[in-house]
This record gives sequence, C-alpha cells and structure tokens, in this order.
Amino acid sequence: MRIVPTALPEVLLIEPVVHGDERGYFFEAFHQARFEAALGYRVTFVQDNESRSKRGVLRGLHYQLPPHAQGKLVRCAEGAIYDVAVDIRKSSPTFGQWVGVELSDTNKRQLWIPPGFAHGFLTLTDFARLLYKATDYYAPEYDRAIAWNDPQLAIAWPELDVPLIISEKDRRAPRFADAERFD
Repeated sequence: MRIVPTALPEVLLIEPVVHGDERGYFFEAFHQARFEAALGYRVTFVQDNESRSKRGVLRGLHYQLPPHAQGKLVRCAEGAIYDVAVDIRKSSPTFGQWVGVELSDTNKRQLWIPPGFAHGFLTLTDFARLLYKATDYYAPEYDRAIAWNDPQLAIAWPELDVPLIISEKDRRAPRFADAERFD
C-alpha cells in the first residue's frame, strides 16, 4: 500500500497495490500491521459499515463526540464519491480546515479519517456503495453533525447536474461555529 499525505497531516489517503491480468484483479483492502506502521500508532476497528447512495446524495458532515469518537477507514467499492474530512479539534493547528478526495471503484483508494474529524461525502455516479471501518460503535447519543454548506468551512463540493438529496437531519445540522467540537 502507498500512503499519500493530504493537506491535513492526520488524514491519510491510502492507495493499494492492484494486481491485474486478463482474469480481473486482486488487491489487499486492509492489512492491520501495514496500516498501523503508516499511522505510527495502534488502531482497533470494532464495526464495519456499508451504505449505498444514488447520484446527488450528500451525507454529512457527521461525527461522534468522546467518549465514543470514531476513526473511519473509508472506501468506495462501487461507483464514485467525493469524500470530505473536516478538522473539528479546537486545539489543532488545522482546526476548521477540510480536505476532499475522490474515492471510486476505479482508483480503489481509501481515506483514513481519525477521531476529531467530521466526515461527509457526495455521490458522483448513478449509485455508490461505501464501505468503512469504525474504531468505535455507533452511539446515537454522541452522534453529531455540522452543516455541509457552512460558509465558514467553504467546502468546494463538486457541482452536479442533478439536485442534491440531503436528509432532514443534515438539513437541520448546526453551523460550524455553533456545533459541538473536540477540545
């Protein structure tokens, strides 16, 4: 696997080595020891999640507060998404900054989003299937969201030729300045 730094030092883009021939392809989607060597610390995943979304679905920006903060290792197994991580740690030098990358079934890249970051994505293709590993269980009482279109964050979401589809929860999400964040 190849680790590609992003503008946010703790958020890492992971590119697998894909072995292909006339039969198809094979790649190692996850290798605990290599992943931890790249991070420089131990990570335990406790939950695998999958979502399927149609073109124009925008989910996020989601996160969980301590003591149930989640790190996520995200990949797109079908279709393509624009994946975004936002640093919501008040003490961080990159507080309020974001990074966005395209993840797809073609590029097979993954994004590591550590605890202390909000996460969201926009579906770019007719459908996309997202798989992600989480470092803590879903805990609804600690689940939070930030407005995907907050002007302070100014995330440059790709423009699509279809209307965005956003859940009521995400439509009601507070602005970044009013959201609960990490210390």
